[in-house]
Amino acid sequence: MKYNFLGNTGLLVSELCFGTMTFGGTGLYEAIGKSQQKEVNDLMKTVVDSGINFIDTANVYSFGESESLLGQSIKDMGLDRNQLVIATKVRAFLNQGQNSGGLSRYHIFQSVDASLKRLQLDHTDILYVHGVDYHTPIEEIMRSLNDIVLSGKVRYIAVCNWPGWMVMKAMGIAEKNGWHKFIGMQCFYSLAGRDIEREILPVAIDQNLAMMPWSPLAGGFLSGKVTRNNQNAEGSRRSTFDFPPINKEKAYDIIDVIVEIGKQHNVSAAQIALAWVRLQKGIASTIIGAKNNDQLLDNIKSTEILLSDEDLKKIDEVSALPVEYPGWIIDYQHRFR
Repeated sequence: MKYNFLGNTGLLVSELCFGTMTFGGTGLYEAIGKSQQKEVNDLMKTVVDSGINFIDTANVYSFGESESLLGQSIKDMGLDRNQLVIATKVRAFLNQGQNSGGLSRYHIFQSVDASLKRLQLDHTDILYVHGVDYHTPIEEIMRSLNDIVLSGKVRYIAVCNWPGWMVMKAMGIAEKNGWHKFIGMQCFYSLAGRDIEREILPVAIDQNLAMMPWSPLAGGFLSGKVTRNNQNAEGSRRSTFDFPPINKEKAYDIIDVIVEIGKQHNVSAAQIALAWVRLQKGIASTIIGAKNNDQLLDNIKSTEILLSDEDLKKIDEVSALPVEYPGWIIDYQHRFR
């Protein structure tokens, strides 16, 4: 397992991050995974044995169950807390209370306390704001995040699912006030969804923010199970939970290419898709999830794949974003520089 620096922190994290959305299985999360404590413990053993030290969860995953199962697993397995980098998130509503969601100072502090209780920890290493809250000023959000770091309950702050302009505004506010700034970003990024390459990934690279892609297999669509001729493959998450949204016709073309390249390397299409994400500029750690050990081990093996220039060219040609403004005029005008 290779380790990369997490932005400007000096902290080293594994190039794969283990996501725990499959833990629990409450409500809509049942379609994603239903791992209970024994299965969770088995997965965590494989994770640690493989060298993965970066674990990602969220308060909203199975409405708290994911955090609870993860925390109990760390205890059951006798894992060394000081060898793990654990991230969780804040924003989502877990119940119907008027202030039980969002990014108000009130909710951020309450949510962190609740997460730590479920995780059975005294601090979390990374706290992501898990989306936009237009009703709370960015300055108030950044002040609250700075103060939660100063409380000792959070080591670093990061951002998930924000547009590039908003991230830059938040970074500027934090810089101006001498507050803790975001150290990384978590965004949807896969061969079937390269949207962040327009504005978000350039912001991350410019600001040296670690990029952690979520759903690098596009909700299982790029696993190799789904094809144009087998659109409702048994065992595919997409058959019951069709998310995140993608251009499926284009994705089928991508699958044709990565299946063929996979055959040449004697590996799965999923491993090719994961290897491509891992090799992109600015990527610090790719978030993988698994319902069982076979899936997990298959995903982990993607770190051993070396794609040739010809492989990368074929993949890029079939998955590239369509040209949009202002990209095309920037490229056109830059010819003269």
